[in-house]
Amino acid sequence: MKKIFFLMLLFSFQAMAQTPNDIQKIENYLNGITTLESRFVQMASNGSTAEGKLYISKPSKIRMEYAAPTDVLIVGNGDEIVFHDKELDQLTNIDYNDIPGTKILTNNIKIDNQSLKIADFYKDAGSTTITLEYAKSKDMGPITLVFSNNPFELKQWKIIDPQSVEVTLSLYETTVGKPLDENLFSYKPKARRNSKRRR
Repeated sequence: MKKIFFLMLLFSFQAMAQTPNDIQKIENYLNGITTLESRFVQMASNGSTAEGKLYISKPSKIRMEYAAPTDVLIVGNGDEIVFHDKELDQLTNIDYNDIPGTKILTNNIKIDNQSLKIADFYKDAGSTTITLEYAKSKDMGPITLVFSNNPFELKQWKIIDPQSVEVTLSLYETTVGKPLDENLFSYKPKARRNSKRRR
């Protein structure tokens, strides 16, 4: 019994251990993304669920099209993010610094404890999970990234929103490096619309 317990502890330690190669692999993957297109399923700790399509064009451009009944469109052009609630026909402008996930949209991601530091790490035969905190932004919550190991690719991310709700976005049918229409990241509002700004 003692031997089994010891082996379990040893296995757990080995599974949790991170190496410089692991971190370099994550950095290389994220920095190697020029564009990304994927379908997603979103689940939140408050019980809400949604589906949609995600587009990323680096640096800093993002588009998230939520399917009905959610009917939300999020478009980031690199300067600001527009949140369009189609049901209410209402726009909200959001600063990039208010959203943890936007930090992985840059071209030079460095996990060096200067801007990004490791809060948690786990690796087993099938996947690698890393939780990153923003060293220079105390108000921004952490982001957890989950990668499949073979092939190595981003499968999921988790953030905590401003209402302290954990939001998990799972990706599937992902394509990386495909040319994307720049119009995807440009939002052109209609002439009449209720709008507000959030900081």
